[in-house]
Amino acid sequence: MTNEPDPFAPVEDVVEPTGRKDLVLAITGLGAALILALLSVLPAQFAVGSPGPTFNTLGEDEDGTPVVEISGAPTYPASGELRLTTVSVGSASSGWFTLGQVLRGWVSDARYVQPKEAVLGDPDERDAVEQQSQEQWITSQQSATVAALGALGQEVPATITVAEFTDESNAQGLLEEDDVITAMNGTPIDSYTDVFDVLGTLDAGDDVTVTVTRGDETFDETFATLDDGSGGAVMGIYVQPEFDMPIDVTVNVEQVGGPSAGLMFALSIMDQLTEADELRDAHVAGTGAISADGDVEPIGGIRMKLHGARDAGATYFLAPVENCDEVVGNIPDGLSVFAVDDLDDGYAAIQAIGAGDTSGLATCEAS
Repeated sequence: MTNEPDPFAPVEDVVEPTGRKDLVLAITGLGAALILALLSVLPAQFAVGSPGPTFNTLGEDEDGTPVVEISGAPTYPASGELRLTTVSVGSASSGWFTLGQVLRGWVSDARYVQPKEAVLGDPDERDAVEQQSQEQWITSQQSATVAALGALGQEVPATITVAEFTDESNAQGLLEEDDVITAMNGTPIDSYTDVFDVLGTLDAGDDVTVTVTRGDETFDETFATLDDGSGGAVMGIYVQPEFDMPIDVTVNVEQVGGPSAGLMFALSIMDQLTEADELRDAHVAGTGAISADGDVEPIGGIRMKLHGARDAGATYFLAPVENCDEVVGNIPDGLSVFAVDDLDDGYAAIQAIGAGDTSGLATCEAS
């Protein structure tokens, strides 16, 4: 006697009837499948940040144009790579975007997820934010050029104009916006760094005498400095430098904004202007805003940038000291990260990397 069902038997004699429990499980399974399907196709009201493209500031674009192009001074071939890193932000308003991507972003070390409004801002303000980002992109190139030349011993002449005051500044009522600062404590102010050099000789609370030109009139005003938070002296004045650049630097990268590429711009300029082969074929990536006096400032999205650097083939990464808390515990395998506080640190780092001895470099764990 065979155990196989009779092929001519009624269907109900071959298929067991579904019980209530099995029916509930079947319906639950169907519901879960529908939810997962919806998660994969429905637009989400979130924004997901992920590693963006990287650009080798020592290389060329697809058309053979240098990414960082210098004219007005001799340049020298450079080996290796100095990659600026970026973050891409996607949302349902900028492309087909799903809740499934949101879920993947929540569990990924290389992404972040936030409500769209928190990342992209109010739609009415978005144009202004994008314009500011482009202005920062241009300013970062100028600051990088000034900082690079300064680090190489060439001061860039500048006219220093008063732009704004902090609420606590003792210069209010004495100086005015658009005043041109020509001297401080009798020292001529011919460059941006001259301002910081004079302030560096003072302690917080010391008086400073500032010589300014207003229209056709030149005069002195004396007032007390403020504490910069660490005992140093500041005037509580925002200044607008107008630089007289001795070289022209053109950055041939489109659709990128913000100030965070400044460090890599400056290092590229220094590498190209010096005969030494600093990198010796090493692949270095990094990030950090830079001021004209060479200070490396913190940026956003560094966790994604670490992964973007590793994915682009970098084996070393330069990170601002003030971003170290975000770096620790988030370094991808195969990437060594060094902390930099100023452009001198960054240049020393690429020299040490090229020489194959990084033992003396600061890391985020040690900083």
